[in-house]
Amino acid sequence: MRRRLIQSTLAVVLVVIAVFGVSLVIVETRTISNSARERVDSEALRLASIVDSRLLGAQKVSPAILEGQITADKYAVITIPGQAPIEIGAKPVGDVIHSTAQGEEGETVRVEEPRSAVTREVGRTLMIIALVALLAIIAAILLAVRQANRLASPLTDLAETAERLGSGDPRPRHKRYGVPELDRVADVLDASAERIARMLTAERRLAADASHQLRTPLTALSMRLEEIALTDDLETVKEEATIALAQVERLTDVVERLLTNARDPRTRSAVSFDLDEVIQQQLAEWRPAYRSAGRAIVSSGKRHLRAVGTPGAVAQVLAALIENSLMHGGGTVALRTRVTGNQAVVEVTDEGPGVPPQLGSRIFERTISGRNSTGIGLAVARDLAEADGGRLEMLQAKPAVFGLFLSRTPLQVPPTREGPEQTVR
Repeated sequence: MRRRLIQSTLAVVLVVIAVFGVSLVIVETRTISNSARERVDSEALRLASIVDSRLLGAQKVSPAILEGQITADKYAVITIPGQAPIEIGAKPVGDVIHSTAQGEEGETVRVEEPRSAVTREVGRTLMIIALVALLAIIAAILLAVRQANRLASPLTDLAETAERLGSGDPRPRHKRYGVPELDRVADVLDASAERIARMLTAERRLAADASHQLRTPLTALSMRLEEIALTDDLETVKEEATIALAQVERLTDVVERLLTNARDPRTRSAVSFDLDEVIQQQLAEWRPAYRSAGRAIVSSGKRHLRAVGTPGAVAQVLAALIENSLMHGGGTVALRTRVTGNQAVVEVTDEGPGVPPQLGSRIFERTISGRNSTGIGLAVARDLAEADGGRLEMLQAKPAVFGLFLSRTPLQVPPTREGPEQTVR
């Protein structure tokens, strides 16, 4: 492309120079020739008037007198009746430009100038025109190279940007080139890069959230299946199978919720449900794990509360808090329900050392963890709570108290993250 731009620009300049240059040469040649003829005519008339004035004054006309009246490159012959012709200057050789003037006293003055002088003047003019044309060509080449670079380099950059997008590097370059059309293409590519980056982030986040959120239900389901495999009691098998089916349904709900949040986090499918059922369900699922760890999990507080949200999502939030207490806390874990204003609150606390001060303000950030864990459990839990119009807050650091706030009536606008007054046990 760069070569074609240079060639096309140079071709246009050459055509312009050829058209105007030839016309200028023709005009200048004619002008110089006419100017030379006019000089010769003027010289002949001037000499004739000088000779007339001397003849009228009865003065002698001689070569010595007329020698200084003619320029060095001209030759003149004055013919006076009754006298020998008077020659002034050197007679030119070859083609000449001549002019003849007739005096009032009958004398004839012929002035000649060699055409080579005109040729030399025309040659000098042609050299000047050729030099100007050469400078114009050089300037055109430099301008063409500059313009070609200005247009070709941005296209190369844009091609590299598109190639980077295709290879999975969605970083926008935010580079502009001062050419509106190219800048428009750059804007579109940067916008595409940002969209691709958001899509990739959402996909990675979905994968991380899914792996984290599905781990616990799958572990619980595996434990139930092991119980079924080890027992011969039909009633126990039926009971464990029923619980396993319920866990499969919740697992399906988790997957659907994660997919919904990945497509549009603002999508809500909240309903009114019995909060006690979700809490008792979580207690039943987590008691075996707590018994294995030599710890207990209990519930207290106001009963028969109804809240607005997605039961599966609320169960996952509580599961994240219970698992967090199992991994990082100590002693008995307590789930306490209460009412504040138009909200139902579920507090999850334990008797452990609490949240380290350096993590207090960042506990809900992704990849932030006090120990060797993924650091996304609480972040996912907060996202799930907010997707249902609720919120998840850390109410107390030592011992750790986390509060899940859910509306008791359907809300049109999700509440802000401004937490209520902290609860002190």
